[in-house]
Amino acid sequence: MGADIKRGSAEMTAAMLISGTIGWFVLMSGQPVTSVVFWRCVFGAVTLVAIAAMLGLLDRRHFTRRVVLLSIAGGIAIVVNWLLLFAAYSHASISIATMVYNTQPFMLLGLGALFLGEKITATKVFWLSISFAGMLAIISAKPGGGFAPEDYLVGIALSIGAAFFYAIAALLTKLLKGTPPHLIALIQVVTGTLMLAPMALAAPTPSGTEQWSILIAVGVIHTGIMYVLLYGAIQRLPTHMTGALSFIYPIAAIVVDRLAFGHALQPIQILGSIAILLAAAGMNLGWKLRLASPIKRRREGRTA
Repeated sequence: MGADIKRGSAEMTAAMLISGTIGWFVLMSGQPVTSVVFWRCVFGAVTLVAIAAMLGLLDRRHFTRRVVLLSIAGGIAIVVNWLLLFAAYSHASISIATMVYNTQPFMLLGLGALFLGEKITATKVFWLSISFAGMLAIISAKPGGGFAPEDYLVGIALSIGAAFFYAIAALLTKLLKGTPPHLIALIQVVTGTLMLAPMALAAPTPSGTEQWSILIAVGVIHTGIMYVLLYGAIQRLPTHMTGALSFIYPIAAIVVDRLAFGHALQPIQILGSIAILLAAAGMNLGWKLRLASPIKRRREGRTA
């Protein structure tokens, strides 16, 4: 294994493990979701400015009108995504919210077909069907962990909404190919800071060392450092390895939810989660259905 592959694998693993713990930080902060996302953007922006400066990326030539406008639009989408996903945690548990959130590749599939002219193949429809069946299984389950049925469904709806807005952000990022990703992330979190400032600053200010430590960690570690690790891994790893290692994130989230809050998935939720992860793996790793046509099968039969 080459040095780049080893380093990229370590970076991707670290990035996914960090992502898998964010639900614990959000719930333990004791802050409204708008405040958590606001401070994530503030401390994330400070971190990303420092990183971009060290990498020599704060060059005016990168900040074209197109880059700034598309990054702002993506920033609005990614901030709405965070708001919805973080809100889902307290309604349907970190595990369920994360599993349903992993339907995002299929949201991107639909948006890519609509706006980028990308082809939807029979294989992609197959994986979409598997994912949809998994989501139906999760929806049909009786919520555990003390979650009321109506709250559980709200949590699932919030997670679906979060996946949709993440797909919008990913689509806009695709249009910025060649732009340093750290700058895209920086513009996005600055956008989030400006978006949420009126609401967050009107709410009670976080108090105590513990609350501030959690919020700083979410901004510095889960945003600034995580972006650096993730983008470093993407640059070093082949696509199939990036896709494979990305599944550390939902697994880590389930483990954290179980250890920290005692939330265990029910059998039907486990089956639904496996279906969603399997389908997402099929999409991300490019698994294809190899179904021979009747004519081809007859030809193979003659030569056997």
